[in-house]
Amino acid sequence: MNWHLMEINGDETKRGDGSPIDVLIEFYRAFNAADLQGLEAVWFNDTTPSMDNPIGGIRRGWDQIAEGYAKLFEGRAEVHVTFHDFTSQGGDNWHLFVGRERGICRTVGETLDVAFRTTRWFIRKEGAWRQLHHHGSVEDPKMLADYQRLIFG
Repeated sequence: MNWHLMEINGDETKRGDGSPIDVLIEFYRAFNAADLQGLEAVWFNDTTPSMDNPIGGIRRGWDQIAEGYAKLFEGRAEVHVTFHDFTSQGGDNWHLFVGRERGICRTVGETLDVAFRTTRWFIRKEGAWRQLHHHGSVEDPKMLADYQRLIFG
């Protein structure tokens, strides 16, 4: 399948075959709905996962990652993104998605178009796919500064 031609924002119908693409769809559904419990269901819920991005910095373990999501979801900005232009590769127990996110960050008085480079790494353990790592970065320093201003106030 040509994954790079797909766009995923969580509204897609999952394949229902236990594939890594289903958990990726579920991640974006939960993120875009600000659903912390939904995110917990797709991340490893222990000390193994890690995340590194310009808003949350480096976070290790589900507790730190959840704290970052909670701050974002309870903050003054709403963020909605779509994953696109991505590649997909994997084996029996690992899967890597590398691509881009685009979307909007909205507060009561302002809307900002956002764009990120994104990597999401999933591992299958005990028959279930879980996210092990996320890395996000930004190419446009002005957009990053504006995004951080909207998120952090």
